[in-house]
Amino acid sequence: MSTWSQAGPRTVSEHAAAVAALLPPTGTESVALAAASGRVLAEDLTAGVALPPFDNSAMDGYAVRAAELAGASEDAPAEFPVAADVPAGRTDVPVLAPGTVARIMTGAPVPEGADAIVPVEQTDGGVERVRIREAPRPGAFVRRAGEDAASGAVVLRAGTVLAAPQIGLAAAVGRAELPVRRRPHVLVLSTGSELVAPGGTLEPGQIYESNGTMLAVAVREAGATAEQLSFVPDDVERFRAVLAERVGEGVDLVLTSGGVSAGAYEVVKDAMTGHGVEFGKVAMQPGGPQGCGRLELGGSRVATVTLPGNPVSSQVSFEVFVRPALRAAAGHPAPARPVVTARLAGSLSSPAGRRQFRRGLLDAAAGTVSEVGSTGSHLIAALARADCLIDLPADATAVADGDPVAVWLLDSP
Repeated sequence: MSTWSQAGPRTVSEHAAAVAALLPPTGTESVALAAASGRVLAEDLTAGVALPPFDNSAMDGYAVRAAELAGASEDAPAEFPVAADVPAGRTDVPVLAPGTVARIMTGAPVPEGADAIVPVEQTDGGVERVRIREAPRPGAFVRRAGEDAASGAVVLRAGTVLAAPQIGLAAAVGRAELPVRRRPHVLVLSTGSELVAPGGTLEPGQIYESNGTMLAVAVREAGATAEQLSFVPDDVERFRAVLAERVGEGVDLVLTSGGVSAGAYEVVKDAMTGHGVEFGKVAMQPGGPQGCGRLELGGSRVATVTLPGNPVSSQVSFEVFVRPALRAAAGHPAPARPVVTARLAGSLSSPAGRRQFRRGLLDAAAGTVSEVGSTGSHLIAALARADCLIDLPADATAVADGDPVAVWLLDSP
């Protein structure tokens, strides 16, 4: 019998810590910008060039010497010859001679000698000569080199979760690839001789396999990668043989569902007990039967988490224990789901000594949350309608209508 079982049920926090300890931080890899969305930056990113890299125009208009336009107004416009055209991308921009202006486009380099831009709307739009109806201040509509970021400055910190703006910034400073934390790779197994692939024909006593698909998607949504291995039969030796074939370099976690309770034919428990994985109870509902450890298999040891087989128990257990551990291993700065407080709509009772995670629907506008379905751990349709988990402490036996409760937001990143 394992020391965990001998010690009695773990708290949710104790088991969460045990699972997290199995997944150390992942290493670093370099990926192209197009593949970096959702990844976590592994190193500080410095600007290889200033942003912007040169003084450029913020408007379509005319580059001028501001002092030469003193007194220009609607009633007394100043007139100048247009000495040059400066479109965006021009590299041979001539120096602006005194007494002249240059027609310039947005983003184009400001000619040497010019110190302001007059928008075209404040002129008659002339091509060879132009009449300017307003006196600009020095620096007007000029984007100064380095005003966004100086060359060599840190523009993104390690630990940043990369999205479109951050990837755009990386491109702007000339980076084609980024160093990111490697995604953990998870081998997802479903066990049970009664399982049939969705779309197949059910015989009496058979059910469609759902946990493996559900957990593989959840793994990917958490930012990891998943390899699904379904329909491992309820045979201990065959189960271990299948695992030995598939586990090797590159698998960070083996994640199973089913076969961990106290009954007969619990293939996961029978195959892993005495081989580095401990099984026991966690003081929670749903999801009491759990297991974790480093499975000893063919001379290797691989992090393993075993979840209960009922679909609600399995998915809630993933949310509570596995998802935050995977995200923490991949360097996410906020691995846990956001938690808010809402007023309970209705009332709930709860058994003493077990932390409850009830499926809920949050009405953010009203600041209330209501339970979806009931406590049955097989009610996956109710889970599919929920957008949050209502977290009831282990010492709460009754929660009244209007009482504040903690709510985990399931539709958040």
